[in-house]
Amino acid sequence: MANKNVKVGLVQLSCSGDVAENMKKTIVGIREAAAKGAQVVVLQELFRSLYFCDVEDYENFNLAEAIPGPSTDTLGEIAKELGVVIVASLFEKRAEGLYHNTTAVLDADGSYLGKYRKMHIPDDPGYYEKFYFTPGDLGYKVFKTKFATIGVLICWDQWYPEAARITALKGADFLVYPTAIGWAKSQDDATNEEQYGAWQTIQRSHAVANGIPVVSVNRTGEEAEMQFWGGSFVANPFGRVVYKAPHLEEEIHVEELDLTGSDRYRTHWPFLRDRRIDSYEPITKRFLDED
Repeated sequence: MANKNVKVGLVQLSCSGDVAENMKKTIVGIREAAAKGAQVVVLQELFRSLYFCDVEDYENFNLAEAIPGPSTDTLGEIAKELGVVIVASLFEKRAEGLYHNTTAVLDADGSYLGKYRKMHIPDDPGYYEKFYFTPGDLGYKVFKTKFATIGVLICWDQWYPEAARITALKGADFLVYPTAIGWAKSQDDATNEEQYGAWQTIQRSHAVANGIPVVSVNRTGEEAEMQFWGGSFVANPFGRVVYKAPHLEEEIHVEELDLTGSDRYRTHWPFLRDRRIDSYEPITKRFLDED
């Protein structure tokens, strides 16, 4: 395989209650990433607004939009102007009373390639996403862009090796995870460190198990009772962290991924070769109760 590299921009920002201002700020971040050489720019989860799922409030449904729609139109123009791929997490209104947490992909010519709807929907204190989002029904997706085939998953999907595996098996060159996760302000430092460590470790394990890089882009900033922990990072195909953003500051970073590395790691650590696909039927069960 000939050398194949792709430069990926991570846009880690804080958000405000002003949707227009958030979009403007994000576009500035996209431009900065492109100026640094990014070919693919990945945005954080639900970047257009504050993370509204901390409460169950019907007014927040007014933040949703059609996909494709106004935001993909705007971002498509930016993608075309700059010649970059944009991976954009949006709140999708599919129909009256039907909403999804969705990521759209705009190719480098500005064309809309499609969308992935978040499959795993959390419901925890401060993360009441089941109130807002219907689970995805498009399956796991990869997007063949100008620069690479990108596997897109979203936040809570991060904790599920099955999602990463299936997306990798569909031919992803690397996985991206737009994210919004943070610490409760009342927590102690030891708990914070443990939680971030688990979050990063599970995603690094997806890189190892599948032999492809992982790019995770999280928001930062204080919102209500939450300190979003930033810490966006890139792991190589063997799980080594090659870049980590600060926790409490905004950051625009471009990391070059060597996509030829996957063949080397998969050859020397042949997890895909040795998979016992004949033995995995039980994974489709909720739980394996004893007879």
